[in-house]
Amino acid sequence: MMAMTFRKTIPLILFLLTQAAAALPAQTDSLALSLAQLFEQGVAQSLRLRADALKQEAADEQWRAARAAQLPDVQVGARAGIVGQPLIWERGLAGVTRPDIPDWMQNYSLDFQQPIYQGGRLRGTIRKANLERETAQWQTSADRATLKLGLLTYYLNLFTLFKEHEVLTRNIEEAEQRLANIQRMKREGLITDNDVLRSQMQLTNDRLALQETENSITLASQQITVLLGIDEQLIVKPDTTLLHRVGLLRPYQSYIDEAYLNEPEMRLAALQTELARTNLQLSQAALRPGLSLTASNTLARPVSRTLADMYNNNWNIGLSLNYPLSALYKSRHPVRRSRLLVLLQQTAQEQEKQQIRIAVRTAYLRHQEALQRVDALMLSVRQAKENYRIMQNRYLNQLVILTDLLDASTVRLNAELQLVRARTQLLYTYYQLQKICGLL
Repeated sequence: MMAMTFRKTIPLILFLLTQAAAALPAQTDSLALSLAQLFEQGVAQSLRLRADALKQEAADEQWRAARAAQLPDVQVGARAGIVGQPLIWERGLAGVTRPDIPDWMQNYSLDFQQPIYQGGRLRGTIRKANLERETAQWQTSADRATLKLGLLTYYLNLFTLFKEHEVLTRNIEEAEQRLANIQRMKREGLITDNDVLRSQMQLTNDRLALQETENSITLASQQITVLLGIDEQLIVKPDTTLLHRVGLLRPYQSYIDEAYLNEPEMRLAALQTELARTNLQLSQAALRPGLSLTASNTLARPVSRTLADMYNNNWNIGLSLNYPLSALYKSRHPVRRSRLLVLLQQTAQEQEKQQIRIAVRTAYLRHQEALQRVDALMLSVRQAKENYRIMQNRYLNQLVILTDLLDASTVRLNAELQLVRARTQLLYTYYQLQKICGLL
């Protein structure tokens, strides 16, 4: 009765699979995409990085403005208007006199001021603007590394699916050959229908798994094409040579040294500390005097003393010294606050160093585990293949039942799929370690 049920079920499943495959859209166009091309296109399409570029450009302009503050201030002025009738009392408030003066006045001036010493404010402002430029640059680097690692996750998922597709395709080809051998043995009367039906069911399951993998490849490709802004109908083909880029682990301390030197977050913490120190210097500069070179030239009509209708030109050159006495009591609290902020940023920098050491250690051990896991699973795959070969020979000689052969096939398939995932995880831990060290 069970054999009759299997005979009815297997053709129905095969028919449904055929109809489902026929209903799927044919994906004929593909795009071979290397990891470098993925990063380049992803960076070009990132809105976050575009915003970072604008911030960096604004910081560059701020730096140029700070440098321009060192240049002299030059002002040109002109004034014209009606002169009111003056009243002159020569004897107290009696005997008012109204002198005859011109009704129109004109004044043209040219003023020049060159800062010589401003208590360190000019240099401090330039240094602060330069640090903000560097901060914008390292923030861009941090966002770029985060973006690359995110793109890598999608890319490695697609990489895994393609490798699984290869394994499943090869397994189906061998399953079809195994079914042909079993059908031949059935015709020779060596086995029963049950072995044929169970082989057909196993082949059906493998084809279903392959179909699911192909659908997953389509979806994973769409995720990448949407992020890159290219045609969503394309099937992205990842670079299968990525595994050759994973080298041996270097000493742990070398990764720590690289992270301290190149990791963007670490550099940002150091820059924030330098910014706090610069702000402290600017607060202290408010307590110091300012010295400037001044010069001016004025052409005026009428003469201011005699009110004669004539042009009068005068010029002067000298030094201007000012000392803000109010800063002695107004700037005390800002200076103290700036000192506290320096201590706060130094503490934050030390915390960042601790986090870097923890992150590097974690990534280092995970990558080491991934290397060991790949080595172990490579041995398991070789053993599973050898076990399948032995079981296949024994089954053909009727020394074991079909269940043992199918179990060996399942073990081999699982081992190969685990190896594919382990290799993908190895790639991810490698690039994750590169990101933490500031090398991605």
